[in-house]
Amino acid sequence: MKRLLIVDDEVPVLQALRRLLQRQFTPQQLGVTLCSDPRQALQRLQHERFDVLISDYRMPGLDGVSLLAGARELDPRAVRLMLSAAADFGILLAAVNRAGVFRFIAKPWSDAQLLADLHAALAFDPCGMPSAYELERRRLEALEPGITQVEWGPNGEVLMPGLPPTGPCGS
Repeated sequence: MKRLLIVDDEVPVLQALRRLLQRQFTPQQLGVTLCSDPRQALQRLQHERFDVLISDYRMPGLDGVSLLAGARELDPRAVRLMLSAAADFGILLAAVNRAGVFRFIAKPWSDAQLLADLHAALAFDPCGMPSAYELERRRLEALEPGITQVEWGPNGEVLMPGLPPTGPCGS
């Protein structure tokens, strides 16, 4: 079973999201936890693991970017989504850069779009993403096939394909 934590200081928003998710998922498919206090949510994340987090941006005490950035430090595998009526570019930038937000969902949301974003988040495997090193290796290999396949000699020298290894003085 996948687990979802939704954080919003507006209880009617939490209730609306719960009703929407209850129509879409069985409790065996998705465990949904609601929290109206972002500080309590962050404390909870220290002891519990969630697959997906959805947080509102504007909340008293701790904004959603700070909450999701803290959640990212605690468990980088949790997929993070931001829910907000604020469409400020600075908020979007902070959400992506500081918190690694997977999707930004605008309030008021479209049920179909929110569910599509949630399904994508549930299917996303952050551990399956290639590292920066692997992406660069693939880029170089595409430019010059074989460039990343290096054979190393016993003393750390690069061996040239088709040439016999030589001694330290070329013998």
